[in-house]
Amino acid sequence: MKLRICFLYVFTLVNAFCFSQNKEKPFTFFVLGDMPYHLPEDNAKFENVIKELNKQEQVFNVFVGDFKSSKTPCSDVAFNKILGYFNSFRKPLIYTPGDNEWTDCGKPQAGSFDTNERLSAIRTQFFKDTLHSLGKSKMELISESSNKDYAKFVENKMWDYNKISFATIHLVGSNNNFDTDPSKSNEEFFERSKADVFWLNEVFEKAKANNSLGIVIFEHADMITPDKGKEGFVTFLKELQKLVEAYKKPVLLINGDSHEYKVDKPLYENEELKKAVLNFTRLQVFGEADMHAVKVTVNPKNPTLFEINQFLIEENQ
Repeated sequence: MKLRICFLYVFTLVNAFCFSQNKEKPFTFFVLGDMPYHLPEDNAKFENVIKELNKQEQVFNVFVGDFKSSKTPCSDVAFNKILGYFNSFRKPLIYTPGDNEWTDCGKPQAGSFDTNERLSAIRTQFFKDTLHSLGKSKMELISESSNKDYAKFVENKMWDYNKISFATIHLVGSNNNFDTDPSKSNEEFFERSKADVFWLNEVFEKAKANNSLGIVIFEHADMITPDKGKEGFVTFLKELQKLVEAYKKPVLLINGDSHEYKVDKPLYENEELKKAVLNFTRLQVFGEADMHAVKVTVNPKNPTLFEINQFLIEENQ
């Protein structure tokens, strides 16, 4: 009996140790966006990206919006083709919308669609299953739509993995669909902006409650570059900076939109002195002509937590 008790005690200690070590073990995810733009030739290049990512052992992939250019049709046929591509990823694929697939759909070359109707189509087609990711293997997600006050916002997601809090938030290029014409009501913008700020606060609250090691936020818009528009992002950026500074732990924001790979620290606790908010990092992914991905490794043993590397697709160089 004593031997059996001793064995069970040792077995429990070993399991507890292994579980603890797994929490400290690095893991990776891939991010991409703003592709394919130039059709039909870019379809083959997008297939190259998927093929190479399907060879990797990441936990999940995230597509940060703009699965088409602003000049290509916003038809259901085009949407379904991309949905098929997304579901061909071997590992889970989480998607957050960009402006090209809805706010720009009113342009004649994009088909002169009603933009709000296309947003509704995106939500219906790509977020039909509100509890899971896309991809061949699924990941369980929490949707903002589970809150009855924000039932429309099926695209805003949240999940945890190995003590890291992750979330997608629907912010897009083209000034976040904010029209500077004072005669416009901007009803869609204000409704979504309220939902986005609420979701941002939920992310930080949950991270604090779970004692997460850090936070990763995925969204489409390049909110930092001035000529991308600023009116549509003022409220969100102000709230983000307040939450990041109070949180203290590492926060990584990942966006697309500008088609230029970039890693920087664009928030300042002192704007005049350009003193950076050091626990905040922004990653901007490749796009359009550069059809590549970015590999992010979460390493709890690294004080900065996130290790960011380009993942170049040889066939697309």
